[in-house]
Order: sequence, then C-alpha cells, then structure tokens
Amino acid sequence: MALRNIVKDGDPILRKVCRPVEKFDERLASLLEDMAETMHAADGVGIAGPQVGMMRRLCVVDCYDDEGVIELVNPEIIAASGEQTGSEGCLSFPGKWGTVTRPMNVTVRAQDRNGNWFEISGEGLKARAFCHEIDHLNGVCFVDLAENVVDEEQEGTEE
Repeated sequence: MALRNIVKDGDPILRKVCRPVEKFDERLASLLEDMAETMHAADGVGIAGPQVGMMRRLCVVDCYDDEGVIELVNPEIIAASGEQTGSEGCLSFPGKWGTVTRPMNVTVRAQDRNGNWFEISGEGLKARAFCHEIDHLNGVCFVDLAENVVDEEQEGTEE
C-alpha cells in the first residue's frame, strides 16, 4: 500500500464526471487499498477517485464503526429519505467548512473490488459520507452545496 497525493481545490479534475470502472483486477484492489490508507493518514472519513487523481467511479468510506472501510465501485444512490443539516469539510479543501443539508438515510448500490453488486444503507454520518463521496464522482464538491463556508486559513486576516 502507498499514500497517494490528495488533489486540492483549484485542480480541474475535481469538477469532472468520472468514468465507470470496467476492469476488476489487482490494480483496482491496490488503488482501493491506497485510497483507504491515504484517507486514514489524513484523518478523513471518505475519499473518492478524483481526489487521488483517478477519474474512475470509486470511493472508500470509514466512519470508524464496526463496518470498517467500505469500498464502493460504480456507486449510485438508489434511495434517500429524511434530512440532516450539519458541518462538512473535505480533504481536498483543507481548512474549509460549511453547512450542508443531506439525506438522513441513503441506500447505495455498488460493486465490490471483484465486480459483485451489493447494496448498503447508512444513516447520519455514513449517509452524509456516501453522498459527499458520490458527489465527487459527478464533479460536485461540498462547497457547491454549502452555506456559511468558513475558511480557517482566511479567518483573522485582513483584506
């Protein structure tokens, strides 16, 4: 496994729609493992393909619960209900936070690293993470949806 560079705000890759994963092989497995290691090293709860420079529809999520790392290849949200509004940040936008409204519950249909389809549901933080990462695969960043965006690096500086 290896740490990947995290693509930062301003890189056009973050605004592009990713292509589906079609090849399920050892390279994909290694990429997913690298993504999980990179996410953990950065203290994140999720990271998507474009955030490590890969224009493929894949992401990993870890809410630090009993499920551990969840790998989602070619994910799509197939059901959503309820509503939650809360603070959200992103590894690609260090120091920025904003208030985002997301569904409270979501069900995602995705493939695993071997190409097998499965469904997984999440609520609260897990639902938020699923939505946030799948948005990345469609070129949408949390700052596009957020209200009251705060940039910790800009706070306290004069213009």
